[in-house]
Amino acid sequence: MKTLRDFNVKNKRILVRSDFNVPLEENGNILDDFRIRQSLSTIKYLIKKGAKIILISHLGRPLEKSSNPKFQKYSLKPIALRLEKLLKRKVRFLNDCIGKKVENEVKEMRSGELILLENLRLYKEEEECDLKFAKNLAKLGQIFINDAFGVCHRLHASVTGIPKFLPSGVGFLIEKELKNLDKIIKNPKLPLIAVIGGTKVETKAGVINKISEFADFILVGHLIFKELNEKKILLKHPQKIIGPINKKEIKSIPYDIGTKTISLFKEKIEKAKTIFWSGPLGKIEEEKFQKGSKEIARAIVESKAFSVAGGGETVEFLNKIKITKKFDYISTGGGAMLSYLSGNKLPGLEAIDKQ
Repeated sequence: MKTLRDFNVKNKRILVRSDFNVPLEENGNILDDFRIRQSLSTIKYLIKKGAKIILISHLGRPLEKSSNPKFQKYSLKPIALRLEKLLKRKVRFLNDCIGKKVENEVKEMRSGELILLENLRLYKEEEECDLKFAKNLAKLGQIFINDAFGVCHRLHASVTGIPKFLPSGVGFLIEKELKNLDKIIKNPKLPLIAVIGGTKVETKAGVINKISEFADFILVGHLIFKELNEKKILLKHPQKIIGPINKKEIKSIPYDIGTKTISLFKEKIEKAKTIFWSGPLGKIEEEKFQKGSKEIARAIVESKAFSVAGGGETVEFLNKIKITKKFDYISTGGGAMLSYLSGNKLPGLEAIDKQ
């Protein structure tokens, strides 16, 4: 698979698929710029090499029935302003992502200039993987770089469509993601402990099964444990699954793990050499149900293990309690991360690998 380093980008128009899907308030205030900051290494490299940089991304799901695309929270304009601050240089924002006006603006670009285009998902063709839409996007660049790991599991026009029309490679963020996630599923240092929380057991069962092939234990939160039992989901190595252990605690604290479970989880974490965490262990939007997640997060960073965490809620929570930097790696992926760790091929990577 080609990477950014395989191309001569000087004076070339480089179309970069980034992941700027960050939480925003309706007034456009960015609540967490983690994903924006993670994209900077690729952008800075392209600036240094004298490329003309066209950034594209999605934000939210503006075309869902419950959404109103006119809301400012679906525009990428606030992202352009934050990028300007982080890069300390002008980032021109265009209020569309295809069309003659955009094409003309892009053709006038000079080396080292940056343009950010409007939200791809304002067009239904993006999620439909419409090849005409992909071709119109591809017209803007001479080389395509995918650096949006968080959408590599999606069959979307900007992910799997554009590589059909342009020489393509992956950026530094995707390289970093694969390098660190491979440390979990390819010859990890043992003992390996996985901590799986949140809900939607159907999306987590695959990663539980895959990691349990070589992990020593999978520590699961109350809600996942409950779903596993209620839905009678068959697991490959059920003896490695450890859930909440005290029935009295489960009844009295339905949205968190109790003291005895915390102690047991910590005991396993202390002995680990590799730890992966995805999904909070309680209903963290309420402070009274944050205790389990806080204590386990602190136990992980205090251990000597190589630690990786990922998933939107998990990352948001770790940022909130200010210990993100103490983890060895924080993934920008949610579904893509779980899919990769489950052993599935990611369409976004395959599209580039086929070239």
